[in-house]
Amino acid sequence: MTLDLNCDLGEGEPIARTRALMRAITSANVACGGHAGNTSTMESCVRLCRQFGVNLGAHPGPWSRADFGRKIGSITPDELELLLVHQVSALERIASAQRVRLHHVKLHGALYHASDNEPALARRYLEVMKRWWPACIVYARAGGRVVGAAYRAGVKAWPEVFGDRAYREDGTLVPRDEPGAIIRNSATMVARIRLMRESGEVETISGHRLCLSGRTICVHSDTANSVALVRRIRKVMDDGK
Repeated sequence: MTLDLNCDLGEGEPIARTRALMRAITSANVACGGHAGNTSTMESCVRLCRQFGVNLGAHPGPWSRADFGRKIGSITPDELELLLVHQVSALERIASAQRVRLHHVKLHGALYHASDNEPALARRYLEVMKRWWPACIVYARAGGRVVGAAYRAGVKAWPEVFGDRAYREDGTLVPRDEPGAIIRNSATMVARIRLMRESGEVETISGHRLCLSGRTICVHSDTANSVALVRRIRKVMDDGK
C-alpha cells in the first residue's frame, strides 16, 4: 500500500512555505475560513494543488481564530453540520472554478478531537459527508471513533497517523502544551514510519508500542523546519526504505 503524506495549509504560513510543502506532499488540507484562511489563500492553495498534482482536501475548523481553533466550549450536531456546509462548500466552489476536484475532508483542531470523543458528533459528521460529499474521503485519527464509524456507515476513510505529534498509550495525541508533544526530529519521524510499515505499530511517548496503522501521514506546516522534514519523509516513503 502506498502511503499518503498530508499537510494542513493555507493557515497563514508564508506562501513560499506553502509552495515548498506542496512540492513534497501528496495531499493538502486547506483551511476554509474557520480557524484560518480566506478566499485568497484558498484560491492560492487550489492553484498549487493543480500545479503539483496534490490531492485537495477541505480543513474546516471552529469559528475561533484567536486560539487557532484548538479550543472549543461545546458544539451541537446541528452547529457542526452548518459549519461543514459553510466551509467545505466555500472551498469546493473555489476549486470548481479552477476545475479541481475535492478529494477529502479533515477536521481541524478541536473539531477533530470532539468528533472522536462524542458519538453524536461523529454520526452527524459522517451523515453530512454521505449526503453532500459522498465521493470524498474522510481523514481521521487512526484507531479513533470516526474511522470505525465511517467503515460501518459506508463512508470511505483513511486512518491518519501524525508524524510530528507524540502519542499516549490510549492512542490519543499528547496535548500540545505538555513536554514532548511536538516531534521535530526527522530521524524520529522516519523511524515512526518504518515501524508502522513493518509491524503496524507506533511508539508512544513513554516508549511502549501501540498497534496503530495509518493510510496517511500528517506533518503540520507550522512545525519547526517543516519543509525539510516533509522532504525527508517523502524520500523515505518513495524509496520504501
